[in-house]
Amino acid sequence: LSLFHQEVVSEESEEESNGVNLMEFSDEILLHILSYVPCTDLVLNVRRTCRKLATLCLDKSLTHTVLLQKDYKVNKDKVKQLMRDIGKEIYQLNMAGCYWLPSSTIDHVTRCKNLVKLNLSGCHVTSLRLSKMLSTLQHLRSLAIDVNPGFDASQLSSECKATLSRVSELKQTLYTPSYGVVPCCTSLEKLLLYFEILDRSREGFMLSGQLMVGESNVPHYQNLRIFYARLAPGYVNQEVVRLYLAVLSDRTPENLHAFLISAPGSFAETGATKNLLDSMARNVRLDALQLPKAWINGSGLLQHLKFNNPFYFSFSRCTLSGGHLIQRVINGGKDLKSLTSLNLSGCVHCLAPESLFRKAEDDIDSSILESLVVSCCNLRHLNLSAAHHHSSESIGNHLCQLLSRLKHLLSLALPVCSITDVGASVEKPPTTPNLVPQTFGRKVRIGIQTYPRNLGDQTNQKIESSVFWALMGSLRFLETLEIIGSSFSSAMPRNEPAIRNSLPPCVRAQSVGDSEVAAISQLTYLQSLTLAQLPNILTGSGLVNIGLQCQHLRTLSLANLGMMGKVVYMSALMDMLKHCKCLRDLRLEQPYFCAGAQFFQALSHCSSLQRLCIVSRSGTLQSDAVMSFMASCLEVIMCHMFMGESLTVCKNLQQSIVRSFQAERPALNVVIFPLLHEDLTEVIRDVPMRHLDEITLFKSRVAEEPPNLWW
Repeated sequence: LSLFHQEVVSEESEEESNGVNLMEFSDEILLHILSYVPCTDLVLNVRRTCRKLATLCLDKSLTHTVLLQKDYKVNKDKVKQLMRDIGKEIYQLNMAGCYWLPSSTIDHVTRCKNLVKLNLSGCHVTSLRLSKMLSTLQHLRSLAIDVNPGFDASQLSSECKATLSRVSELKQTLYTPSYGVVPCCTSLEKLLLYFEILDRSREGFMLSGQLMVGESNVPHYQNLRIFYARLAPGYVNQEVVRLYLAVLSDRTPENLHAFLISAPGSFAETGATKNLLDSMARNVRLDALQLPKAWINGSGLLQHLKFNNPFYFSFSRCTLSGGHLIQRVINGGKDLKSLTSLNLSGCVHCLAPESLFRKAEDDIDSSILESLVVSCCNLRHLNLSAAHHHSSESIGNHLCQLLSRLKHLLSLALPVCSITDVGASVEKPPTTPNLVPQTFGRKVRIGIQTYPRNLGDQTNQKIESSVFWALMGSLRFLETLEIIGSSFSSAMPRNEPAIRNSLPPCVRAQSVGDSEVAAISQLTYLQSLTLAQLPNILTGSGLVNIGLQCQHLRTLSLANLGMMGKVVYMSALMDMLKHCKCLRDLRLEQPYFCAGAQFFQALSHCSSLQRLCIVSRSGTLQSDAVMSFMASCLEVIMCHMFMGESLTVCKNLQQSIVRSFQAERPALNVVIFPLLHEDLTEVIRDVPMRHLDEITLFKSRVAEEPPNLWW
């Protein structure tokens, strides 16, 4: 924005400067540049700088689609002015996750008479407000909303229901047992359901999965093409989703081509769901499939399902063997060039011919992986995490060598034990013990750097000959990488108390450390990086290489690196952060982490940082350092810290941050709380879903959903 102001002012004195004047560019080039500026800035600020920009900023290419979902500086007044100025020109409006805006803000959406797509997920919308708004949006075809406690479908007007009857795409997040607006949407082709219903109320009462009185209307699925349901942990979510599926089991839509249900834990198959799957096997050909593990394990379902041109498969946490994967899904090496996304997370036997007598730690069958790579040569997203994928000593058949053939990969998730060189893991004992008794942990000194400044200083001169180094070199366009220990579990589960003990890393992972991290620095276009449970991190020197070379890095998540008794990589991390100018999200999970003045001073170099989450058992923080950091990093709107400090210290710091910065940062969300406190789950339930799902809770996100599931 300031660049435009400077250039416009310089128009009057061009002879004083040899620089290029932006206003001399063609309209096409200027429109392309302006497309990177938030719409609120374009309409409310930039267009007031000169006549030319006043015209360009209102071009249809810039006002057709308005994205406010991560415009954390937008407030009610800005939204009101924006709708007043260009409301009639807006055809697509995305306000997803604008949790800080008061519910009255939604009233201004009624000015957008031509809206076709509207996303209000994460916004506060009552039944009456929804009814009033939808009554005026006669052209609406795509809608995303939340259904909160108190939602009453009987309050929806006939005009509102008429609008809903024309909606073909619906995304609905449920926080209470309800059909929401689904029964009103008689023309549905795409239905996305997110079940976030808790088993207990705030008062501690057990909730029922039965729908509220007046919720007996039946959903209309006859035109459905895509059905997607994602369940948070809890039995109530399972009860409610069964009610949605009951209608599908009676009559399967003929045009159904994507059927996806993501359910954690055990979600038992019933007679109704079995009838549904049998009907699907007889009547439809699918392009995308994801089912609960209990529905696949031990059944011959995959042998009977028919596929057309599949683009997404997820067999997460299933006991599917590699033999079944090749025979029933890939059809013995069938050409699956259409498949772009594959999730095999937690599928421990997927690279072995059979699972009956196999141990999870046994070597993989490289021929199965080779068949997968050859058949699915256009894969862009692949998740092999949460399993022990150990390569044999056969030359040329290492997992990393085979994966290097997938030249189109954009995101990849691997277990730590899968990237080690076989010889190194067998011959080289762990350099340092990875487990230290927690009670004897000591804080690390962070004043002097003790790691090699350059890669050439590493004692291991064979880094560049490793199979993982070669893999990173072959995937130059990779944007997302996750390297996660096969036995890693976060200290912060969703609806349970914090975990106090973690399982030891896999034996094959003991040699994975600084040199492997340094290999990641070859990924020039890397935007998101997750590293968890790398036991042989000694200094963290590879992090510095990443900071220097991966200048597009926006999201960084580090967990349980090196020894568990102290933070051995602190000095390197601070040096790395000084180079991360584009970093927006940082998540750190490490016991005994000291969030002190030097750490926050280094973090202050990340001028683009918006969200910070630190999870540390027995970790400490310095309140003054946190306040100084918040004052210097003006873009930070989320600060979550779950440490070992007392409740009093945490509450005082949280109140100080809110009191000092809430007024100028409307989206500010601060949670500072003792990690092992018994009320942690109650605190977590108040965190906005956007932050909880994207950063606060640890999980593998590669191929978690089909690509472009929602806009």
